Amino acid sequence: MMQLSITACLLGLAVGQLISGPLSDHYGRRMPLFAGFIVFGLASLAIAFTHSVSLLIGLRFIQGLAGAAGQVLSRAVARDLFSGKALTQFYALLNSVNGLFPIIAPIIGGYMIKFVPWTGIFILLGAIGLLLAGLILLGIPETLKPEHRLTGPVFQSFLSFGTLLKQPGFFGELLITGVVYGSLFSYIAASTFIYQQLFHLSAQSFSLIYALNGLGIVIGSALPGRLTGVSTYRQLISGLGFCIVDSVALLLGAYLQWRLVTIATLIFLLVIGVGLLLTLTTAIIMGKTSENAGGASALIGLSQNAFGGISSPLVGLFGTSSLAPMAGLVLVYNLIAGGVAYHIHHQNR
Repeated sequence: MMQLSITACLLGLAVGQLISGPLSDHYGRRMPLFAGFIVFGLASLAIAFTHSVSLLIGLRFIQGLAGAAGQVLSRAVARDLFSGKALTQFYALLNSVNGLFPIIAPIIGGYMIKFVPWTGIFILLGAIGLLLAGLILLGIPETLKPEHRLTGPVFQSFLSFGTLLKQPGFFGELLITGVVYGSLFSYIAASTFIYQQLFHLSAQSFSLIYALNGLGIVIGSALPGRLTGVSTYRQLISGLGFCIVDSVALLLGAYLQWRLVTIATLIFLLVIGVGLLLTLTTAIIMGKTSENAGGASALIGLSQNAFGGISSPLVGLFGTSSLAPMAGLVLVYNLIAGGVAYHIHHQNR
C-alpha cells in the first residue's frame, strides 16, 4: 500500500502536466504557477499529519498533480521571455537544476531520516512549496501577454496538443527527450545495486560518487549554452552518437567485469551526455512554439515522466545482480533516440 503512494504521486505528476500547461496558455503563467505551489505545499503538510494509508495515497496524487505546475511552467515562462540562442542558454541553466535535484534529493532525504521521522520530510516539502508560492507573488511577473493567450472556451486550450503533434518532427522529438530521460532514471534506479552490491562501496563512498554524477549532469546541461557556434540539431546528433558509443562500452564492461574506476568513468560520461541531450531536446521542442508553449511543455513533461516511470521497474525486472540490465536498457534507449533523430534530420534536409 505504501509503495502505491509513489505511483500515485507519479500519476498525479503526469496528469498535472496535461492540465497546468494548457490552462497557462489560456489564463497566463503566474496564477496557475502560484496555485500549483500553494496546493503542493498544503498537500505536503497534510501528508505529514495523516494516519490513514488510503488518505496518504490520495494526498500524494494531489501533491504530484499540483507540483507538475513547476515543471511545466518554468519551461513555458522561459519560452515567453527568450528565443533562439538565448533560449538554449537559459534551458542549459534550467536543466542543470532539473537534472541535479533528482540526484541529490535522495541524499538529502536519506540524511534527514537519520534525525527526524518520515513526516519531517513532508513538512520540509510543505515549507518549500509555500515559500516558493510567496516568491512567485513577489518576484515573477506575468510573462504571457493577453494578446498572446489562446482565446475561446477553456477546453479549446487542450486541443492545442493535437495542433502541436501535427508539426513535422514534433512527435519524434518528444520520443527522443522521453527516452533520454529514461536513460537517466535507469541509472538512478540501478545506482545503489551497481555501486553498493556489485562493487561493495560504503554508503559514504556511494553518496560521494552519486553526487559527482549529479555534477556531471550539470556540466552536460551547460554545454549547449557554450556551443552557440554549432547548430542545435548537429549538437543533438553528435551527443546521441557519443551516448551510443558510451553505452556500448558500458554493456561490454558489464560482461567483461571491468573495474570500478572504468565503470564509474563511463557512467559519469553517460550522465554528461544525458544533461546535454535534455537541454537540446527541450530547446528544440520549445523553440517550435509560440502561443501554445504551455501545451508543448506539458507534452515534454509527460514524455519524460512516462519513460522515467517505466525505466525503474524495467531495470529491476531484468535483475540487479549485474550491470548488464541497466547498460542494455540505456543502449536501447540511445539507439531509439539516434534512429529517430537521424530520420528527422534526413527529412528536413
